[in-house]
This record gives sequence, structure tokens and C-alpha cells, in this order.
Amino acid sequence: MKLGGGKEWFTASELAELALPGLSTARNKINQRARDEVWALKVSATGAPLARPRMGAKGGGLEYHLSALPAAARSALVARGVGVVADVSSAPETGSAAKWRWYAAQTDKTKAEAERRMAIIALVETYESVGLTRSAAVASVAGQRGVGASTLWDWLTRIQGIPHSDRLPILAPGKACGGKEAEMDDRLWEYFKSDYLRPEAPTYADCYRRTTEYAGTIDAPMPSLKALTRRLQREIDPRVVILRRKGADALRQTLPPQTRSVRDLHALEAVNIDGHKFDVFVRWPDGRIGRPLMVAIQDLYSRMFLSWRIDESESALSTRLVFADLFRDWGIPKACVLDNGRAFASKELTGGAKSRYRFKIRDTDPTGVLVALGIAIHWALPFRGQSKPIERGFRDFCQSIAKHPAFAGAYTGNKPDAKPENYGEKAIPIEVFREVVARGIAAHNAREGRRTETANGSSFGAVFRESYATAPIGKATDEQVRLAMLSAESVRCHRKTGEIVLEGNRYWSAELSAHHGELLTIRFDPDNLHSEIQVYTQAGEFIATVPVYAPVGFFDKAGAKARAKLEADYKRKVRDMAKAEQLLDAADLAAMLPDYEDETPAPQAGVVRPVRHRGHTVAQIKPVTQRQQLAAVEQANLDIIDRLAAARTKLRSVQ
Repeated sequence: MKLGGGKEWFTASELAELALPGLSTARNKINQRARDEVWALKVSATGAPLARPRMGAKGGGLEYHLSALPAAARSALVARGVGVVADVSSAPETGSAAKWRWYAAQTDKTKAEAERRMAIIALVETYESVGLTRSAAVASVAGQRGVGASTLWDWLTRIQGIPHSDRLPILAPGKACGGKEAEMDDRLWEYFKSDYLRPEAPTYADCYRRTTEYAGTIDAPMPSLKALTRRLQREIDPRVVILRRKGADALRQTLPPQTRSVRDLHALEAVNIDGHKFDVFVRWPDGRIGRPLMVAIQDLYSRMFLSWRIDESESALSTRLVFADLFRDWGIPKACVLDNGRAFASKELTGGAKSRYRFKIRDTDPTGVLVALGIAIHWALPFRGQSKPIERGFRDFCQSIAKHPAFAGAYTGNKPDAKPENYGEKAIPIEVFREVVARGIAAHNAREGRRTETANGSSFGAVFRESYATAPIGKATDEQVRLAMLSAESVRCHRKTGEIVLEGNRYWSAELSAHHGELLTIRFDPDNLHSEIQVYTQAGEFIATVPVYAPVGFFDKAGAKARAKLEADYKRKVRDMAKAEQLLDAADLAAMLPDYEDETPAPQAGVVRPVRHRGHTVAQIKPVTQRQQLAAVEQANLDIIDRLAAARTKLRSVQ
């Protein structure tokens, strides 16, 4: 790569190859630093951008002006003769232009004072034009306008030799118009800027103190705090300050919020669901005290709350029951907005959804209720309350419900340092709490004067009822309500009997006999595992309602009779099924086979191998009597005793 002298713009690749002090030699590291320090938003003193698209090259990307680089890198480029410090504006700024730029940035009060002085100077020149000397004219105008003669002479000195068209910035009060900024060492500027633009957000004074200490180590003259702060406010974009000191979320909040219209919707076309923990102490039936959590569903079109459940925590069970209440009371919506929390993104609700990034996704997961009913799922952004209008309703509940007179003494405050004086005096029974919440939500839906897009001064409930009466509403069947009420789980039938085991309970019916060893989906009431279960295939096809296969007493005669009857009925049913197949018996099957006769003659050996007997023949072996066998055994024992005695003697001799 060849870089000529006087170059002002550099790409990340060029900067990496130059191996400049203060910069990495890796292109991706330089790009990362450019993103962190937001080089793309930097501007010069005249407002010209310090970053631009690459010129004359393919592949896109940005190239940065020499002024955007760290001080050490700039100094190295200039010392090598590669770069030259130049203004990035299209044309050099003249002195007159600088003065008028300064004047344009002043307040209306400053500009009005400059115009007043301009008028006074014009009056002096008018008196001179009619024959008065300058001294006489100054004295006369000073007396008329209440201005000191010495002040008037100072103004006249300022505009001496200045064209009439450029006098206004010169006469403006304040610093010398467009005056030269105090010079400062680039290293001090880089230190001060980097120290100030940190997430810890130090003050100007602390940054200036540390910069002063650093200036002593490099023996550089220290500019004033005002000079540094003015330069920072002038050269650093306010958005960069917000990003570096307050973070990306604070920068996002500087954008105007997006407005989403619901006029194209109708009642129950789309809903949103979320959880809200009340700032109230309640007493649960078992005596425990805690803050209750409500899971609620709100209609997006009207903002009316449609269904809710109150429990100890946000769970998949309470969420599913809220949807069951919605289906039973109002109908099935077309879409739902929910966040990716564990309760809302559970497999029971959203199993099978392609965009569900929660839990491990398996092909064997049961189909969730929302997916099974064809409800479109829209995931809200995490920690983004603006994505769900229901958050605005929850904020109202913090006032209208949590601070209800019925909850006096049980209110906890909305943060640890905002506890009321009567904090912890009592806890509300959960039944009473549910009643007050129900009345509060009813009042919330009926309150007039709403200013939403669809209410226009009416109430949420009135808007919902008006649209609900004319909109196409999908009503839920009993099967669909039951689908939402019951939990779902994938289980495998016993490979031999077809029974299903769940939480120690056994379930069986004859319909399961055709699904031995298969993985099935069951739906059940988790609060009543002794009731029947609904069994489906993995594809969602209904198989049967299967009762619990309850155990009986060891000497229970009625149970034994019932078992015998079950076996008899089971066998008879299977025999009838087999008989209906009209099977052929074994004799008929044998008679239907063709007859095969082997008429091929036996093969004859072409070569005969002689076989000779080796050793004694059976006839030559003489039989051994019992007496002979005993004598042989006795002789063998004597031989063993002799060998042991010889070994013992040898051992003694060695010792």
C-alpha cells in the first residue's frame, strides 16, 4: 500500500497497516474502537462530518478524517509526512465567516444589544456627515443615549477599518467576535475527553483535576476548565455524550416513540398478556403472607381488561387458566402479544411455535394451546414496556387498587425507601383481596373520559361492547376450553399393556391397545389427577378419554369380580374382532400349498478315499478288574508319599 503525503482520510485497513501509536494493528479492533467511540458521528468545529463513505473503492465501509483519530496517532501521521492537518470543510473559512458563525450562535439578547450599538454608531456617523467633528458627535450622542463617551470611543475603535456589512458581530457584547480558541495540547484534550465520556459519569471538575495531574507528568501547559468544557460541548455530539455516559437505552429514549394505530383492529382481534405484582400484603389460606401476582389479558383495540387470575407467582398454570377464562367468556382472539418469560413461553402455551426462543425445543414437544387454536404469537421486546399497552393499565392499578382504603395497613410502597408509616400493620385475606381487585378492574373498564385512539372520551368497556357486537368473533367450543384448562405432557404407553403412568397413577382404556409403545400427548387437570385424562397423538388427533386405573384391596372380592369381568369382556371383544377377519385355519393353509417331489437321483462318489484304523482295536483291549484298579491307586499314593519325603529331606539339608 502506498500512501502519499498530505492524505487526510484513512480507512480502518490503512490505519491498521500503518501501526500507529494508540491504535491496534488489527482492522477489526480499529472498527470496534470506532464503534465504541462513535467516530461516525464526530464533526469538526465548523460542523463538517469527520467520517464519510469510502471513495473510489468497492465493498462499502467508512473512512475517517485525520481529526477523528487519537492525538498520538495524528502526531505520528504528521511526523511521517503521511497525513496533514487540514479543515474538513469544502472551502477554507474566512475571518468574516468565522465571526458571523459565532454571531449566529448567540442569544437574541446579545443580538439585540449589537443592533442597539450599531444604531448608536450610525447616529454618530450621521452627525459627522452634517459637519460636526467626531469629538462633538460622540459627546452629543453620548448625552442623548445615556452611553459613556469612553464606551462610544471603544466601539468606534473596534469597527475601524471593518466594512459596514461586518460590523454587527464586532459590536456584539461578549468575547471578541469569533475570537481564537485557547490552544491546548492534544494529549490533554484526549485525556479530558476520555475521562469525561465514561459510564461512571464523573463531573467536569473531577475530570479537570485528573487532567491537571496528567499535565504535570508530560510538562504541558494546562488550559482552563472553561476552555475544555466549551470545546467538549462544541465538538462532541450530545448523542455521543448520552451513549457513553448513560448507555444505549438512554440514547434510544432520545428518539420519539413509535405510535401504533389500532383503528384497523376490532374487539378481541388481538390481546396482550402480562403479569403484575401488587404492592399489598395478603394472607394465603395456609397462613403465609406475601405479595400476590396477577396475570391479566387486555384487549388491544379497546384497552379493556378481559380476564385475570391472582396467584402467588407467575406460572404456566395461572397463565393457561387466564386464557381458558378468555376463551369461555369472550372467545378466541386472532393474535396475542406476550413476552418471552418462562410462564408465557411455556410449552403448554406456545409449544410448536417456530419463533419461541425459550427452553430446549424438541420435535416431540406437545402442541401449545395458542398454536393449536391458530392464535398468532407476537413476542414483545424484553424490558420494553412500551411494546405492551397493558403496562399502562397496571400503572393505574398501582393507585386505584393497591392504595384502596380496604388495603390500609397492608400497602407496602412501590420501592424499599417508600414504605408508608403504617407498613406491615396487617395482611388482607386473599378472598377479600380478589373481591376488591375484581371491583377495581370493573371500575377501570367503566370509567368515562378515556383519551385513547378509540375511546375518544368514552370508556374502555363501551368501546369493547360496541365493536364486539358487530365484529366476527371466534367462539370457543367445550373441547377448546378444555384444551386450555388442562396441562399437556408427552408420555409413552407401556409397550406391552398400553397403560399410561402419570405421577404414580395408572390410566388405561381399550382404545390405547392400538398405541403400544407410542409417544402420546395427554392433557390432564393437575389439581385432580384421579380424574380422567384426554389422550392425543403427537399430531394432535384425539384418541380417547381415559379413566384412572385405580388399585383395589388385596382381599376385595368386588374388585376381583370386576377384574374377571374386564378380562372376559376384553377376550370376547378381541375374539369377535378376530372372527370378523374370517381367517383360514391351519389345515386349509397347508392344503393350499403346492406339493414338491424330489425326483433327482442321489449323486455317486467319483473318488473313494481309503480309511485305515490306527492303534489297538476294541477286541485287543483286555478288561481291568476292580482289584487291579485298587492296587494301582495304592501304588500311586505310595509314590506321592516317597516324593514328599525326599523333598522334605532336601529342604532340611539346604537350611
